[in-house]
Amino acid sequence: MLTAYVNCSILDGSKNMEPMRKMTIIVKGKKIISIKKDIKPSENCKIIDLEDRYLMPGLINLHVHLPSSGKPKKKQTDATRLTKILMSTAITRNASRLMCESYAKMELLSGVTTVRTVGGVGSIDSQIRDRINAGKITGPRMLVANMAVSVPGGHMAGSLAYPANSPEEARNYVRLIAKDKPDLIKLMITGGVLDAKVKGEPGVLRMPSEYVKACYEEAHKLGYPVAAHVESSEGVKVALQNGVDFIEHGSFLDDELVDLFKKRNARLICTISPAFPYAMFDPAISHSSETERFNGKVVMDGIIECAKTALSNDIPVGLGTDTGCPYITHYDMWRELLYFKKYVGVSNSFALYTATKRNAELAGLGEITGSVETGKYADFLVTEGNPLDDLTVLRNPYMVVMSGAVIEHPQVKKYEAVENELDKWL
Repeated sequence: MLTAYVNCSILDGSKNMEPMRKMTIIVKGKKIISIKKDIKPSENCKIIDLEDRYLMPGLINLHVHLPSSGKPKKKQTDATRLTKILMSTAITRNASRLMCESYAKMELLSGVTTVRTVGGVGSIDSQIRDRINAGKITGPRMLVANMAVSVPGGHMAGSLAYPANSPEEARNYVRLIAKDKPDLIKLMITGGVLDAKVKGEPGVLRMPSEYVKACYEEAHKLGYPVAAHVESSEGVKVALQNGVDFIEHGSFLDDELVDLFKKRNARLICTISPAFPYAMFDPAISHSSETERFNGKVVMDGIIECAKTALSNDIPVGLGTDTGCPYITHYDMWRELLYFKKYVGVSNSFALYTATKRNAELAGLGEITGSVETGKYADFLVTEGNPLDDLTVLRNPYMVVMSGAVIEHPQVKKYEAVENELDKWL
């Protein structure tokens, strides 16, 4: 079956994209075979008239945790205890997978056609990826890490990460994770906002250098890139000195760290969203302590300055939401673009480019997705308005197309309290 998308204004995903108006895109099966103006579709072609709406590449979210919805709670959950319950029986494991599948589909319905998961429960993420690839369920293209590697008392230890007690045990956990054929290996090198017990300690180093090196060596030997949760300058240094390929979140960079980034050819994944509620909301709304609010601001400022410094030094920067953190949902990737523009100071076109073509390149998918080009997969997001003028038009897609499969008027169930609070900061 051929499908012709006619009368569309194309935003192709390039860095300096401008609308190409009155265009026609011909899709055969899953891929784009022609992009021209004034094409006359053949008789056996299904025609979708977009009536001058804007068609762009599907968004790509490079930092997602599927086991959590982002719906805020009044008090923290004991993640370790909950994970043990979820993985305790075949019934609870199946229920957990179904829940995560629903969140993956929510990403797709919001216009995200590719996600990269960086910490999940057991091997559930790779199971979902394989089910999507086999056509058994509907969802976005997925790159997965499954469980991460941490240390006792480290970030997500016992829930989304294995706690390693030695370099050799860390190496063994990489081998264990690799058995389920992930797409990358994730490390938890520093603490996070909620791990810190005192002010100014949100990114305290938890994983020793020799553990990081052991994981890097084993992962690269097996052919996997390594991504690391890092929220301090010290953590960035330890990560880059020991072979990490992706810095997730980031912190303030000095000249030495900039040089390390370039020497390692490392990439930064910017995630402004997760620290935002802690840093900006009234504690009565975020249910955070004064220490958590202070540390949230430290982390948010560090992530923003890290992205600014990286961009000014030609270090590759991608975007992700860290969905699963409170107030960070599976349908709000568009907000990360908005924060990237507002706080890092980029243009709308650069934000769109980063969340599409650039993210695809950083994820190793640049040859198949991320831009509207002949030969690539038909991964589209269609909007009523022009996102080059207003990024908020991304929040309610008119249509989403994933590998040629059309979802018209996609709808997701949104959390009213989350929408109300975050919209105050638009």
